[in-house]
Amino acid sequence: MLNYLCINALSNLLFCVPKAAVLHGKSVGFALQKSRFRSAKTKLPFSFRIIFTKLWGVFSFLNRITRVSIGSRNSM
Repeated sequence: MLNYLCINALSNLLFCVPKAAVLHGKSVGFALQKSRFRSAKTKLPFSFRIIFTKLWGVFSFLNRITRVSIGSRNSM
C-alpha cells in the first residue's frame, strides 16, 4: 500500500503540467501536454531507480546502526 502511494505521488509530481492562463486553442494546449507527458514518461524509470536506490541505502544504514546499538547493549 505504501509503495502504491509513493508511486502515485511521484507520478502526480512528474506528470502535473500547469496550464497556461491564456491558450489560443485547445488543440495547442493538449499537444503541449502530450509532449510533456511523453518526455516525463521516458524519465520515469531513471527517477525511480535513483529515488529507491537512495532510500534503500538510507534504510540499510539505519538498520546497521540499530543492529550495532542493540548488539552493544546485549553484550554488556
